[in-house]
Amino acid sequence: MLTNCCGTVLTTTAVSNITQTTASCGGNITSDGGATVTVRGVCWSTNQNPTIADIKTTDGKGTGSFTSNITGLTAGTIYYVRAYATNSAGTGYGSAMSFTTQGGTTGTVTDIDGNVYHTVTIGTQVWMVENLKTTKYRDGTNIPNVTDNTAWSNLTTGAYCDYDNTPSNSATYGRLYNWYAATDAHNIAPTGWHVFTDAEWSTLTTYLGGESVAGGKLKEIGITHWASPNTAATNETGFTALPGGARDYAGTFYDIGDYGAWWSATEYSTNGARYREMGYDRSNVFSYYRKELGYSVRCVRD
Repeated sequence: MLTNCCGTVLTTTAVSNITQTTASCGGNITSDGGATVTVRGVCWSTNQNPTIADIKTTDGKGTGSFTSNITGLTAGTIYYVRAYATNSAGTGYGSAMSFTTQGGTTGTVTDIDGNVYHTVTIGTQVWMVENLKTTKYRDGTNIPNVTDNTAWSNLTTGAYCDYDNTPSNSATYGRLYNWYAATDAHNIAPTGWHVFTDAEWSTLTTYLGGESVAGGKLKEIGITHWASPNTAATNETGFTALPGGARDYAGTFYDIGDYGAWWSATEYSTNGARYREMGYDRSNVFSYYRKELGYSVRCVRD
């Protein structure tokens, strides 16, 4: 709490709800110094002592607490923010607070086929922004492209396919792989990367506030790829989850545009493994299992 030259006593409240481009803050004015506060809000900058000459909000007048919405931020950037109050004697400020916006795309990684993927930092992890498209393992060994439904249903070794056996689908959504391919000893991930484990996914969703809300924060916004209503989608993480659909144990393709599913590297049983799925009509993330199904693959950095 600061007493300013204009006589106001002012506190900056904690920064919350931080995304790539927005955050919430505010202040509390406990004394106007004997002159009515005519303007109040918060100001912010990448400099350590922001003023109203920088970007600011206007959030009413008078004493008391107020909440401010900070917008137009850049991902992965350190900002400084403080509350301000203006009366006839001048403008006073609360203490400055720093915060860092959610990480934006931070680089790229290239697979053995030459496909380039953007990367994003979320909490302590670095993730690919796109689903895997490779047709080869890291060491150059080909992954079989199995198009026949019966052959797919009988697999106990690694394979991939394009949704509906249509390569143009993979350009947008990535390819579908069975769990055997996702965890093959030849390694499907580029060097320095790996298919996420169940525990690593839990780290991600815990950081995002739990599985009940994580899906919305991970899904691409809009209905260009996701079916309407694409519930709660904000993509505030930059993860850009897409609904690539799946291939079932009988070889049938289903649900492109409605659901996205991603293999984890964690085995559940002799016949099953953990994966994570998101839907157009929900904000949560949940897991099922069957190793022979075809799902998308998303990698995390070692």
